[in-house]
Amino acid sequence: MILIVTHKNDFTADFLINKLNNSHVSYRRLNCEDILKQPYKFNINKGLYYEFLGEQKYTAVWFRRTKLPDFSDLLHYEKLYLLNETESFLKGLFTIIDAKWLSDPFAVYKAEYKLLQLRTAESVGFTIPNTLITNSKEDLLEFYEQCDRNIIIKPIGQTRLTQKDSIQFIYTNKLTPDLLEEISQYDLTPCIYQANIEKDYELRITVVENKVFAASIDSQVDPDTITDWRRKSKAFVKIEIPQEVELMCVNLLKALNLKFGAIDMVKTKSGKYIFLEINPNGQWAWIESETNLQISEAIIDFLQA
Repeated sequence: MILIVTHKNDFTADFLINKLNNSHVSYRRLNCEDILKQPYKFNINKGLYYEFLGEQKYTAVWFRRTKLPDFSDLLHYEKLYLLNETESFLKGLFTIIDAKWLSDPFAVYKAEYKLLQLRTAESVGFTIPNTLITNSKEDLLEFYEQCDRNIIIKPIGQTRLTQKDSIQFIYTNKLTPDLLEEISQYDLTPCIYQANIEKDYELRITVVENKVFAASIDSQVDPDTITDWRRKSKAFVKIEIPQEVELMCVNLLKALNLKFGAIDMVKTKSGKYIFLEINPNGQWAWIESETNLQISEAIIDFLQA
């Protein structure tokens, strides 16, 4: 039996589950926000016995997303306690289900850290942008000069600002000379500074174990998307990439102990491929819809193998 760990608003999970339903493949879906409403029993006595979502054995788990229950009607300290206990229960659950995972949740959590991504990508052969993380204004100004006064700034982890009724995204931006001239007026909070790469086009390379699916977007034809293609909806197209780049993508997943990854790269005007980052649990359904790359089939094959 296949277990899918997700939540109710996960379109990517819905996309793949529709294909499972059409192929009559059995699965159980855990919407994590409903975990306390689902039947479960874990008995540890000279071994482990469990019943979870009506099943006693899972052969494969697709770890997509988690979302905790809503305890907003409780007092603040009660809410914090129950959120922490529920999260601990979920993570404990992930540790004891003996199955094939796409991917191991704790490998996913670890691989989300940009510093580890960049170091590991470089170790498997990727070229990465000259990168600085610092709270020293002097070091930042020196880095700016080293990079020919052409650098970008992007979040080190969180890319969204969530307010009561809206979500705002923090995109990659160029650091302007005017801002750096006024740097003394600012505090430097944790973020990533990188040399700005002059792009020919950008790539999203989706990897499922050892299967590589590459797509490109022509972000440089629109002023709004030159620095960050996510600012405006544009279509991706299927593309071929060199075999050595494919191999580095597969090796990066192996080095990070992942079975899935969505890798963002740049191809420069001189023909070099530059690694930017990897999302260890990134979205891919829209890529498949636009390019007909068979990503969902690769995931289903992995879960059924």
